Amino acid sequence: MPPYFCRVMNVNIRRAVKSDAASIFFLIRELAIFENEPQAVIVTQAQIEKDGFGARPLFECFVAEVADQVVGMALYYPRYSTWKGPTFHLEDLIVTEPMKGKGIGTLLYQAFLKHAHQEGVERVEWAVLDWNLPAIEFYQKSGASLLDDWRNVQMDKKSIANYILKINS
Repeated sequence: MPPYFCRVMNVNIRRAVKSDAASIFFLIRELAIFENEPQAVIVTQAQIEKDGFGARPLFECFVAEVADQVVGMALYYPRYSTWKGPTFHLEDLIVTEPMKGKGIGTLLYQAFLKHAHQEGVERVEWAVLDWNLPAIEFYQKSGASLLDDWRNVQMDKKSIANYILKINS
């Protein structure tokens, strides 16, 4: 992938490799702090290496580099819609705090969407916190739709175990 250029510096957008796991982990922790949930991160760097760069990767990732330092990422994985077919889920689009506002996030977003288009997926999807108004505005300006009639539903590992116990008793 050729280097991309943003407003103030040369930025290289490329596919992540295993040696990027430490940077990916750092960015995940930084995002958790931004989202006021630093204690919620239980994934480890070793797990990122295994899950993203092993024999059967569970995710893919683009990284943004400035002066050979990773300063952002777009982490995604394939999904399947029973109505649409193949889709991608953009789990996180992160730019480190000192580099925000320089166009790096836009470059990552563009690289992800170009890849989705080349892969022929029928849809891309992601979640955004309702208080992250700059992100919401950015996504809407790009042509994305915010779905007010859908709610994210999650069940953590403990809740899954409790449910299994309940149905088995």
